[in-house]
Amino acid sequence: MAAFAHSAPCWADVQLSDLEAGKRFYGGLFGWTFRAGDGMPFADAFSDGRAVAALAAKKDGRMPTAWGVYFSTDDIRATVTAIREHGGQVITDPVRAGRAGVLAQAADPAGAVFGLWQAEEREGFEKQNQPGSFCWAEVYTRRPERVDPFYESVFGFRGTDLDEAGHDVSGDAEAFVDFRMWSPEGTEPGPDTAVGGRSVITDAFPAEMPSHFLVYFAVADCDAAAELAVRLGGRITQPPFDIPYGRMALLHDDQGAAFAVLQPAELLP
Repeated sequence: MAAFAHSAPCWADVQLSDLEAGKRFYGGLFGWTFRAGDGMPFADAFSDGRAVAALAAKKDGRMPTAWGVYFSTDDIRATVTAIREHGGQVITDPVRAGRAGVLAQAADPAGAVFGLWQAEEREGFEKQNQPGSFCWAEVYTRRPERVDPFYESVFGFRGTDLDEAGHDVSGDAEAFVDFRMWSPEGTEPGPDTAVGGRSVITDAFPAEMPSHFLVYFAVADCDAAAELAVRLGGRITQPPFDIPYGRMALLHDDQGAAFAVLQPAELLP
């Protein structure tokens, strides 16, 4: 049986201009160690000896400096076909990554980019939902009316809307959060089964902000992680604040890639 259910987030990587600088930043922030790719311009990141992410050198300086998330699929060609049928765009057709698996890149109808991974010898995350590893991903969009049916059709997600006020990353603590959680097909929708989510880019955000995925990493202490990120040359976009699931902050690394850190509720004092 596959380690990841169909449609579950199974991997994350970041595209950087300076790979060595990225290793210093994330090694300092999360305690990651790295193993260079065999003659390739990337490095796998490990936490406690288990694979958690990858850092890659950008092939083209025009590429965005950004974190990306990959969704597991047991039939990547069928998923690519579904993406096209439901208004998405296939950026990179399925290509074999040695014996590890098959990957592709796509964009949803509003332009947010994500990856697909059909595992063979490599399943994906060896550690997640623990300090120093991936714990969540959500897409930010201005077109939820197109994006919601896209993900729910392509991946079989079942949505749960949050209909309460909360704190969004624009900084407005009292803003109404138009947020939908996604649970895999075959599960009871709700926070206990959710694997990702969708939020809306409101007028509180810069007009030039494109649709995008935000990747979260779990930490033992959100405030300490945010302070450390600054000492390592990064910056805080949204200072630590409390949410129903813990305490989070929105950060940028020293090359401009955005990501979030989350101190899960069970780790709060």
